[in-house]
Amino acid sequence: MKLGVFAKTFEGCTPMGVLRAARDAGYRAVQYNMACSGLGPLPASITEEAADAVAAAAEETGVEIAAVSATYNMTHPDMEKRAQGRRSFKAIAAASRRMGSRLITVCSGSRDPDDQWRYHPHNDTGAAWQEMVAEFRHLVPIAERHDVAIGVEPELANIVNSAARARVLIDMFPSGPIRIVLDPANLFEQEDADRAREIIDQSIELVGDDIALAHAKDRHADGSFATAGKGVIDWPHYLAALDRAGFDGTLVTHGLKASDAGEVARFLAGKIHAAGKQ
Repeated sequence: MKLGVFAKTFEGCTPMGVLRAARDAGYRAVQYNMACSGLGPLPASITEEAADAVAAAAEETGVEIAAVSATYNMTHPDMEKRAQGRRSFKAIAAASRRMGSRLITVCSGSRDPDDQWRYHPHNDTGAAWQEMVAEFRHLVPIAERHDVAIGVEPELANIVNSAARARVLIDMFPSGPIRIVLDPANLFEQEDADRAREIIDQSIELVGDDIALAHAKDRHADGSFATAGKGVIDWPHYLAALDRAGFDGTLVTHGLKASDAGEVARFLAGKIHAAGKQ
């Protein structure tokens, strides 16, 4: 299991500078964001030179591009906002393999017009689900054309708010490119330790075969997010559950400051080593 981090954790607008910072903090992979190339997170186009610069930085630093972010609000109430996001997804998908990755991460979205990560009561409606599915019907052929996978993360505030809903989505596109990005901290808000472990187990049992990337964020007891190792997540249990599902990919941490990156890397590397996965 390889340890990774969100590239955007580190300041900089050149891939070489950002990937060197990730390497120096103890990471061997990143989930890349095009903002780290000075293009903004959702560029309308990516030149071959920009893609090659990412690949060159990855080769020189030894830091793998585990995934590239294309997270826009797939169920934004404004159809033009969705269309803009779709155009960026197309540009990123076209450049992704040249950069060195075959996984594009997306956000299933929220009906909140201002924040795609904020819950909206309409998220749970059948209409919102159908709009999200319609958006995936646009993205799937793009991903297939460029031979990349689409990584969607179960997130409490989004349309795909559980592993069960993620399973339904995947099954709607049999043999399609949709895969799962799994973060234990996004599966519950406030639960006791036993219930949290149960939710993690049940979630991985549902989608384990389709997990393309694992995330490593944490939760404080009050339900707020925490950096890995500072909350209630049982990391040996989580890693063991991933192992039982046959996952041996990249574990990507995020939601941390650059100044904390080294400490978090040492913590997670220790857990990976203890699990016999390093």
